[in-house]
Amino acid sequence: QVHVVESGGGSVQAGRSLRLSCVVSGHQYSAYCLGWVRQAPGKEREGVAAIDSDGMTTYADSVKGRFTIFSDNANNTPYLKMNSLKPEDTAMYYCAAALPWVVRGFPKSYEYNYWGQGTQVTVAS
Repeated sequence: QVHVVESGGGSVQAGRSLRLSCVVSGHQYSAYCLGWVRQAPGKEREGVAAIDSDGMTTYADSVKGRFTIFSDNANNTPYLKMNSLKPEDTAMYYCAAALPWVVRGFPKSYEYNYWGQGTQVTVAS
């Protein structure tokens, strides 16, 4: 059984940094994609960043240059380092996994089939 568990959210002032962590366990797929998706109140879910099993990454335009996604050697722990946070980054952040993922490119938000419970990030101005 696959489990996805996030941690690391919190409340910070604009301009500060946070690091989100996620553990994806219970699978043995060699081809997969792990991502971070956020949802602010009243807005649709937005894919923030993703990393595939080859180490390729992608970012939403709104976070390029500020956020970095990386994983550990086991490739089942996608971290999201968020620098220069802005009030508009305030949202619930979800870790998501597409298991397996064998197509070219990265999943749309609705294509992830495993989700964590979410961790809140609040950025004050």
